[in-house]
Amino acid sequence: MNLSQTLSAVARRLPDRPAVTWAEGQLGYGALEAQVQRIAGALIARHGLRPGARVALAMENCPEFLPALYGIWRAGLAAVPLNSKLHAREMAWIMGDSGARLCLATPKLAEALTALGAAAAGLPPILATGTADYAALLKGGPAGAVSDDQQAEAWLFYTSGTTGRPKGAVLTHRNLLFASHCYYADIDCLGTADCILHAAPLTHGSGLYGLAHLARGSNNIILPGSFDPESVLDAFAERANVTMFAAPTMVSRLINHPRAGDSDTRGLKTIIYGGAPMYVADLKRALALFGPRLYHLYGQGESPMTITGLDQAMHADAAHPRFEARLASAGVARTGVEVKVVGEAGQERPCGEIGEIVTRSDCVMQGYWSNPEANAAALRNGWLWTGDLGSMDVEGFLTIKDRSKDMIISGGANIYPREVEEVLLTHAGVLETAVIGRPHADWGEEVVAFVVCRDGADVAATELDRLCLDSIARFKRPKSYRFVAGLPKNNYGKVLKTELRQLMQDESP
Repeated sequence: MNLSQTLSAVARRLPDRPAVTWAEGQLGYGALEAQVQRIAGALIARHGLRPGARVALAMENCPEFLPALYGIWRAGLAAVPLNSKLHAREMAWIMGDSGARLCLATPKLAEALTALGAAAAGLPPILATGTADYAALLKGGPAGAVSDDQQAEAWLFYTSGTTGRPKGAVLTHRNLLFASHCYYADIDCLGTADCILHAAPLTHGSGLYGLAHLARGSNNIILPGSFDPESVLDAFAERANVTMFAAPTMVSRLINHPRAGDSDTRGLKTIIYGGAPMYVADLKRALALFGPRLYHLYGQGESPMTITGLDQAMHADAAHPRFEARLASAGVARTGVEVKVVGEAGQERPCGEIGEIVTRSDCVMQGYWSNPEANAAALRNGWLWTGDLGSMDVEGFLTIKDRSKDMIISGGANIYPREVEEVLLTHAGVLETAVIGRPHADWGEEVVAFVVCRDGADVAATELDRLCLDSIARFKRPKSYRFVAGLPKNNYGKVLKTELRQLMQDESP
């Protein structure tokens, strides 16, 4: 099924229910369906696009995003949503790599792309929201019959590109529909009384979970601009049955906000967090403030939002003898998803032993766009090799250690940065930390910790050293502590350890 058909079904039943809400207005399901039909018709008739062609979306969070996305699908086209915080040259590269024939953009991004001029060879035509050309999209005649090919390309998800050029994971309508069904099976039952608060980018996880909400007649509330804890806390107080996808850094900002302990959160239904590690110390504080309304997902762009999960009941089960170990885990395999931990040759590792995490399901991408070398490495015998290292316990709980490239080898022993980071974060004065390896002539690598302190906290390296010596093996403790104002992060909230390594390299004599 083409995902735009899920919208059509809801619009026939509930044309007046709110579908998309923003500060200045609202679209009901009937009005959204009408816009989708007209956009699809204009993309075909006015712009000459044929089934399978790609349309880029260079949009910050805005009310035009979802009508444009579903209009692209209704026309039988594939969407290429772009991270709005990328540099215009990076966006241009992705459009060139994907072969995008048209770009729909918000004004600021359209201006930046247009300014590239001749420097961006092959840049497609750009339609900016708020212009007459964009308004013409809403004057198209309805498109014809929509293709029902579930294996047709729907979304080209370009990886964050923390190392090298980003790769475009080809996601089909079947992949995204499977992810939505997994949402209903594992996270929450949705209906017309529910809403999702889009405080994270629609071009990433928040938008992907918007699909599950639209298919069930829920309201998509769009917050403009960058993440603002005040607006989020206001929404929890003013609305009911609010769900939000958040990167761990967003959750951290919420729980450390001055209003966090006093704000009315009765309207909050679920905070779904993922995309980077969430440390146990932060989780305990979030549970104390928000109650058992947390769901931890582990997924990748290559298997969008859908590999393992730690559900609300597991977060709430503080009496369980392995409660903290479970909180530190990524949960269990999602419904209909297989997950294993394997060695280099693909043999399954015994419980408790570390290996690479692999997964198989209907959510796994078709492959990387035009990248056979990357496909050969990532897709083997039907399994996606994630590049993440982890271990599985006897109950099926997966604990992620680190990306394989982040593991530190010192004196022949493996050190997983997250284990050290978890210990450092138990210090009351530590807000954030990131651990990396630094080359060492005798040991191969030594451990270095970058530490961000809470406002007003005075943290000494000797305190952190004692904390580590009391908690983990001596060889794992950092040999150096670097106190910094902040950690470099990509636009999805992941710490860029490549930049920290480069910093260390630049400072080496």
